[in-house]
Amino acid sequence: MRVFTGWIIAAAAVSLLSACGPKGGAASGGTEMELGNPNAKVTVTEWASVTCPHCAAFNEEVFPAFKAKYVDTGKVHYVFREFLTPPASVAAAGFLVARCAGKDKYFSVIDAIFHSQAELYNDPRGVLFRIGKGVGMTEDQVTKCIQDEAGLKALNERVDAAIKKDNITGTPSFTVNGKKLDGQTLAGSVYNGGEISMAQLDAALAPLLK
Repeated sequence: MRVFTGWIIAAAAVSLLSACGPKGGAASGGTEMELGNPNAKVTVTEWASVTCPHCAAFNEEVFPAFKAKYVDTGKVHYVFREFLTPPASVAAAGFLVARCAGKDKYFSVIDAIFHSQAELYNDPRGVLFRIGKGVGMTEDQVTKCIQDEAGLKALNERVDAAIKKDNITGTPSFTVNGKKLDGQTLAGSVYNGGEISMAQLDAALAPLLK
């Protein structure tokens, strides 16, 4: 998935709902979004964007089984990190709303956005208002979230770190215990980034969970 990076492009999220209400909000927290046992011997980190179709496919087709088998059982610590893909302003808005919803509802919001991705491209305002309402947010709260400049700045800093420190160039991207899954043979097939199957994840994790 080709990506757009940088403060100028993502800053468009500030004006996405500019006609809806006053500025302000609380999306600026830099807390790591994670699931599972933080003391697990294996950590899987995913970089994803809510406007990336490949990320949505992974979320819908692979992640539920991965979570049930490895995360919910305490075998794997899963970390989700945000990235921006076109339209970057919409992706940024989605992440800001998820952050504002709170850590306990963050993944529910991300999942809802992925499942509404086709609609999101055409009506981001309507989709985010609906999803926000589903987790107890008012339209005014959603608007303030998206217009939170501090939250947007923090998001851009996380994306810049992904590019400069972690060498992330597209989504979805994965690391296992800090090692990027790229150019590896997993489950009899060569994995070169992007979508990953459950069989390939099994192949990557099996040697580390013995």
